[in-house]
Amino acid sequence: MTEPINILEQYGPREAMEYDVVVVGGGPAGLAAAIRLKQMAADKGQEVSVCVLEKGGEIGAHILSGAVMDPRALTELIPNWKELGAPLNTAVTEDRILFLTESKAYQTPGFVVPACFENHGNYVVSLGNVVRWMGQQAEALGVEIFPGFPAAEILYNENGSVKGVATGNMGVDRHGKPTAAFQLGMELHAKYTMFAEGSRGHLGKQLMVKYDLNKGKDPQSYSIGIKELWEIDPAKHKPGLVIHTTGWPLKSDTYGGSFLYHMENNQVMVGYVIGLSYENPYLSPYEEFQRYKTHPEIRTFFEGGKRISYGARAITAGGLQALPKLVFPGGALIGCEAGFLNMSRIKGSHAAIKTGMLAAESAFAALGEQRQHDELSTFPTAFEQSWLHEELHVARNVKPWLSKGLYLGSIMTAFDQLILRGKAPWTLHRDYGDHECLKPAANYAPIAYPKPDGKLTFDRLSSVFISNTNHAEDQPIHLTLKNDSIPVSVNLAQYAGPESRYCPAGVYEYVKTDEGKDRLQINAQNCVHCKTCDIKDPTQNIVWVTPEGGGGPNYPGM
Repeated sequence: MTEPINILEQYGPREAMEYDVVVVGGGPAGLAAAIRLKQMAADKGQEVSVCVLEKGGEIGAHILSGAVMDPRALTELIPNWKELGAPLNTAVTEDRILFLTESKAYQTPGFVVPACFENHGNYVVSLGNVVRWMGQQAEALGVEIFPGFPAAEILYNENGSVKGVATGNMGVDRHGKPTAAFQLGMELHAKYTMFAEGSRGHLGKQLMVKYDLNKGKDPQSYSIGIKELWEIDPAKHKPGLVIHTTGWPLKSDTYGGSFLYHMENNQVMVGYVIGLSYENPYLSPYEEFQRYKTHPEIRTFFEGGKRISYGARAITAGGLQALPKLVFPGGALIGCEAGFLNMSRIKGSHAAIKTGMLAAESAFAALGEQRQHDELSTFPTAFEQSWLHEELHVARNVKPWLSKGLYLGSIMTAFDQLILRGKAPWTLHRDYGDHECLKPAANYAPIAYPKPDGKLTFDRLSSVFISNTNHAEDQPIHLTLKNDSIPVSVNLAQYAGPESRYCPAGVYEYVKTDEGKDRLQINAQNCVHCKTCDIKDPTQNIVWVTPEGGGGPNYPGM
């Protein structure tokens, strides 16, 4: 943390801008909060200044989701979204849940499918396109949006409350020294700051520690979601078809499954989700996804098709038991920053929008009372009284059950959701984090994954290429190590270098030095900002920090 201090001594002070509310993150939660604030201000004939900071080069550039979207929250936020051209174009027409063996697929009968897995009334969407449209609605209401400006630092008042954030410095070289293109970051001060960075937010982690927001909560649980967008043969395309699978290629003790969604324009979104509590250090989520596409029931969709885009993102999936305290002096956590995803429905965008709205309503009321920098206590209360809380309460035991293995988990999930309808008199808990789950490599044999064929299955680097990922070559590496020796002395020695497998972008690889010794090479320019390394590293030695503004992927239509 000395680098910004030294630069400030040489170039400071930073320019500061004042707002009523600053929102960190231009995803569905952050934009919903900004839109709702401006709506209420317009209704009351008041002025409320709102700005949104987004680390991606444009709104939607870093958004990655399945996605089948429940429009309930969007309808509450913008009732006439259809008339305004929101890109919810493909209604779900059919649900299929398949259990895969290596060569067969068995469809789950409809009468044993819990309601949480049904998608009638929902839409297959590109969430990135939905977010781009939301950004347009926000700007039309007067929200100031600054893409390409990541919030890199939290600012505090003397009393310990959040004062706002500072954006990262631009034009700093690999060694932390200003170049000819140097630009000092800006400070954005606000009466309230909302953090909507998405899963495993860099600043959100700091806030949880400073204000002890996880006290009395379960450790958060995460998954990694890896996704591709394909254009397929029109004869094989069925708009609105939604397919989910469990079983092969994962072993029964590993939580995970796939999604395959048919949207408009002969496009199909396909992806794989694996819980980051897996134990085998030789497991590669990326390779499991590639292998899944070779299943006879699945590959037929893609043969003769063309892969268009690729991406990956961590998913916050701990549910109600792992939700942190949502508020602290001067701000709030909203959306996937806090973990509002409903894992049982495989949906989070509606929850993100709803929490953004609830936080905005609390902040607007506080501003009307001339308050600032205090706790928005009405936000958690409103959440507890909302339909979203009821929905998450019904789903609270699904992920814990499924984490106990495919067969027991499936039986108990069916019992919990079909028989008890989510109203069991108990709530399952866990007391460990995902990073604690890896077992020593000596307990396992390496997994022999098939080589990619370049038509249906692909290597990591060709995948990263079509994610349009780019970082300035000479900027400081944003994947930092607390201790440079741990990768070799612990991760490689005990776990056979798992970061080279759990990273879906080829960022980490072990190479030999000229002296024949092992060292960890970090190819930070490949990073798609999924945050998996920050979550799964067994010693929590890897810390993801914000790179220079605009860096990372640029997902088209994802």
